[in-house]
Amino acid sequence: MISTLGHRNCDSVYFYRIAVFVLSFIWLVNGELLEADQDASVPEDWILVEGVEPLEEVELTFALKQQNVKQMEELLKLVSDPDSHQYGKHLSLEEVAALVQPSQLTEKVVRNWLQSHGVKNCHTVVTRDFLQCVMTVQVAEALLPGAKFHRYSRDSHTVLRSTSLYSIHKDVYQHLDFVGGVHRFPPKGKDISKGWEGARQSALGYHLGVTPSVIRSRYNLTEKDVGTATNNSQAVAQFLEQYYNPADLAEFMSLFAGGFTHMSAVERVVGTQGGGKAGIEASLDVEYIMSSGANISTWVFTNPGRHETQEPFLQWMLLLSNMSAVPWVHTISYGDDEDSLSDAYMNRINIEFMKAGLRGISMLFASGDSGAGCRHLTKERNTFRPSFPASSPYVTTVGGTSFKNSFKLTYEVTDYISGGGFSNVFAMPDYQGGAVQAYLKNVQPLPPQTYFNITGRAYPDLAALSDNYWVVTNRVPVPWVSGTSASTPVVGGMLSLINDQRFLKGLPSLGFINPRLYKLQGKGLYDVTEGCHLSCLDDKVEGKGFCASPSWDPVTGWGTPNYPALLKALMD
Repeated sequence: MISTLGHRNCDSVYFYRIAVFVLSFIWLVNGELLEADQDASVPEDWILVEGVEPLEEVELTFALKQQNVKQMEELLKLVSDPDSHQYGKHLSLEEVAALVQPSQLTEKVVRNWLQSHGVKNCHTVVTRDFLQCVMTVQVAEALLPGAKFHRYSRDSHTVLRSTSLYSIHKDVYQHLDFVGGVHRFPPKGKDISKGWEGARQSALGYHLGVTPSVIRSRYNLTEKDVGTATNNSQAVAQFLEQYYNPADLAEFMSLFAGGFTHMSAVERVVGTQGGGKAGIEASLDVEYIMSSGANISTWVFTNPGRHETQEPFLQWMLLLSNMSAVPWVHTISYGDDEDSLSDAYMNRINIEFMKAGLRGISMLFASGDSGAGCRHLTKERNTFRPSFPASSPYVTTVGGTSFKNSFKLTYEVTDYISGGGFSNVFAMPDYQGGAVQAYLKNVQPLPPQTYFNITGRAYPDLAALSDNYWVVTNRVPVPWVSGTSASTPVVGGMLSLINDQRFLKGLPSLGFINPRLYKLQGKGLYDVTEGCHLSCLDDKVEGKGFCASPSWDPVTGWGTPNYPALLKALMD
């Protein structure tokens, strides 16, 4: 455990701060401090509450530099490319760890640095590339000169964060990617319910809201399309103070899951669910992955955080690096603006996604509910605003659609909120180059090129219905719930069903599906060719972002699943 420096009294704190000042001064004189690559701004919705007592505890996460990252990237391409002889030859967690774990020098330098400040309460993961350490605020501020922790509040949630840039000794800096728990504030969850009252399921061919039967009808899932393999599993992850209620799930399945075999309870909850009412988004995720991926064991990853400095999304990534057996498909309705995160942080998270892909895990992220987004650079200049992790080249991003006729089982068109566009940080991956270049060449007019990065990773990759869902939350059926946080678990559930059939035939999991998805060129998917999504309200684009088109587009990707055709296309 950490040994604190002195008792909690004025003298000990006073002398401790003098020591910190002297040490920092010595480092500055030697010119050996480097600024950390982090955004230290405070989002508008967070309010400064108070300072923090020096002996309060914080928990920081140190991302140690990994080895063989380029080799890992090349290996991921091989195991994910159906034309490669290594396709589907995924690695175990232990094999991934042997490939990427930090050098002995990196581990020694970082641990010695921490121990020299009295930090001893640390734990690592199987891959040894993360260290989580508990320490007092005064130790943290000495460890990271320039950092000054305060308590911030949003609604009923509080976090400890520093809004000042900090520095790290250059001998240590070169061994770290980032330090978690210092700057990043949790993004705000979206209000995804339109709150329409009075809808009910109606006769075949018509509907007053999307339910599992509507999903299964539209995407051609029969009563026989349910899981039967014993080694299959799927998961959702919840971060933004969102919790599901087991009673809600059971009620939902009772009301809406008649006609096909299903489970009415989550197999395993990883983490601790918070108290209070269930969240609509959490209920949506669980209820629809379990009704589209019916009768498949489902896990819920949830983490409200043991310390106010914890970052729940980062905690989830650490869990994956520490569990040998995890579900094969993960769906996550979570994202933040690319420009609010440091490149160092996003690049490291990308490596974590690569690690998952090497293990045969499929990562699906919602594309977001702000269309192309909008960032106001100056009074006269706007650009589109991509979202991360949706913009990561190493995840499968799911956009959203609506029925052409809102009350009838018709073909689908763009849901105007469907997130999509081009990353400003990550280059366009090889697997999608042809499809994206065809869109850019054939679709006119495009938004002005000053609004987006024409060479960036383009998303989404595919889509599903995202409008007008029924959800049960706090034991009440709620209609007109919308967002790509609805479409993502629906697609995830169907990929789990395809994994199920693959396992029964002795085939490996789908894993990182994007290279194969783009080689299919729309096979097994309904092409969505109508509609545009929203963007900046200015005189140049007038609120319109990108538009759907034949083949791939940055609004709905390749389109929405035609389950039997997609199953057939992915069964070799």
